Amino acid sequence: MERAAADVLHYEDEELSSGLLLQLNRLRQEGVLTDVLLCSEDAALPCHRAVLVCSSPYFRAMFCSGFVERRRTRVALRSVPPAVLRSIVDYVYTGRVSISADTVLPLMQAASMLQYGRLFEACSRLLQQQMSPDNCLSMMRLSEMVNCRSLRGRAKEMAARSFSDVSASEDLRELSLAELTGFLEDDGLCAGEEQVFETLVSWVHHDPLSRRGAVSDLSKRVRLRHLHPTYLFQFIANDPLIQSSALCTELIDSARRLMFSGGGAEAPRGAPRRRGYRDALVVVGGRKNGEQTSREALVFDEGARTWRRLAKLPLRLYRASYVGLHSVLYVIGGLAAAAGSPRVSAAVYTLSLRTNQWRTAEPMLEPRFAHQAVPYLHFIFVLGGLGPDRRLTAGVERYNSMFNQWEPAAPMPEAVLHPAVAAVNQRIYVFGGEDSMQSPVRIIQVHHVTRNMWWKMENRTVKNACAPAAVVDDTIYIIGGFTRRVIAYDPKANRFAACAGLKARRMHHAAAALHDRLYVTGGRRIGARDVVEDSDGVECYDPKTDAWSSAGTLPFKLFDHGSLTVTMTGLDPGV
Repeated sequence: MERAAADVLHYEDEELSSGLLLQLNRLRQEGVLTDVLLCSEDAALPCHRAVLVCSSPYFRAMFCSGFVERRRTRVALRSVPPAVLRSIVDYVYTGRVSISADTVLPLMQAASMLQYGRLFEACSRLLQQQMSPDNCLSMMRLSEMVNCRSLRGRAKEMAARSFSDVSASEDLRELSLAELTGFLEDDGLCAGEEQVFETLVSWVHHDPLSRRGAVSDLSKRVRLRHLHPTYLFQFIANDPLIQSSALCTELIDSARRLMFSGGGAEAPRGAPRRRGYRDALVVVGGRKNGEQTSREALVFDEGARTWRRLAKLPLRLYRASYVGLHSVLYVIGGLAAAAGSPRVSAAVYTLSLRTNQWRTAEPMLEPRFAHQAVPYLHFIFVLGGLGPDRRLTAGVERYNSMFNQWEPAAPMPEAVLHPAVAAVNQRIYVFGGEDSMQSPVRIIQVHHVTRNMWWKMENRTVKNACAPAAVVDDTIYIIGGFTRRVIAYDPKANRFAACAGLKARRMHHAAAALHDRLYVTGGRRIGARDVVEDSDGVECYDPKTDAWSSAGTLPFKLFDHGSLTVTMTGLDPGV
């Protein structure tokens, strides 16, 4: 009769393999059936060839091929210290080994030579646990010596992430030119280009006689297009090391010509921005919870959809303007609280995200509030608003961040309040707004940055007030403003297109472009029965899909605030 399948027992003895290994180890210790001695200096360790062959490709090749060791009873491993050889043999027979800071390097070298891959990686893990910014460059060198990719990757990652600490270490100054060049051209460095330049100068000064000639090659690793123009032209261009190199001065002159022609400073060979940089959304100022003027500055974690607080504004400002330029946040003008009545301010406050500290910059030429500000290249343009006499002005000022100076610019053809403003392709576009009688203005005013001249175009599509504008891929988006309407303007074709509308009528909100999407924050919305409500909502618009989605909420309800994009490094607070 056939047996049922259930009558068949598939037995597996889980203790057999480990028991055999223990028995083999006892035989080794007693010298029973051993057939080869592994020798190093005065140590001779009896082993079983079969066990060694099964444990390592190195011994398989030695004992199963035509090598002379196949017939010898003594095999010398002169490059392996006796204590390390004992640890290796114990590991082969027991699967256990003790790795310490004193033994990890020779044990790792022996494991590499004898082809014990798992032991090799265990040594790598111990070294990675001991890694710090102080020794990661030494670990990187060590990884090259032992050809350990896991250690090399971890050391490189830490050196890039902790560039500020690593750049001040003695290990960096001892790098060869090739090693330093490879380090500085890493896209993943979490550092500003200013810091990269200072690092290469420090390296040269450590041994100026032999290293001065390397400055031309090293300077190519500084990505000029991502430098603040002030630092580029006032510090780097005037550095004696740079001036001593004809190639360096040629690079600086080329960047200078491109900058002042309106094309922006291009880095040599089109080097991209390092991955250590990233753009972040910052919200600042405004009216908080419908009660008081806010001093808060918040940075957005796009992945977690959470907000982190930055240092607070030095004082409360009502209807200031807000701009992000060269990783610095600018708060310009506004109504400042004062004894008696509020004072119209010309002050400019800056927040560096690297230091998270507020400072003052050169004040505007004229005090103003409820004005607009827009960055372009290394300039900030301030347009219109209300002056100390509370009258609407068409005046325009331009701030040169390179020299910390303000200068007058040609005034707008028509003074407007609350327009949508954006800059693209050497032009500043001012859409709509209201006149002094709060009537809508249906014009587009255009300013050519290089020529310092204005012209205006009438357009019946334009009918916006208290609506922000933001730019994605050279297209200007005008978002809301007492309406749900969102329109996209193509400056080259001078053509408008309708986009998916907001979920509710919204005004006094803010918008900024981040990673090719638009983020709209806060504002006041008109809900059921035309009731005006303050909002803490954050909405995201994707131009590729023409769709809106929720991106969380602000920590509080907010309107009349600034929303802008700034460049951060991994060293900046909140990252």
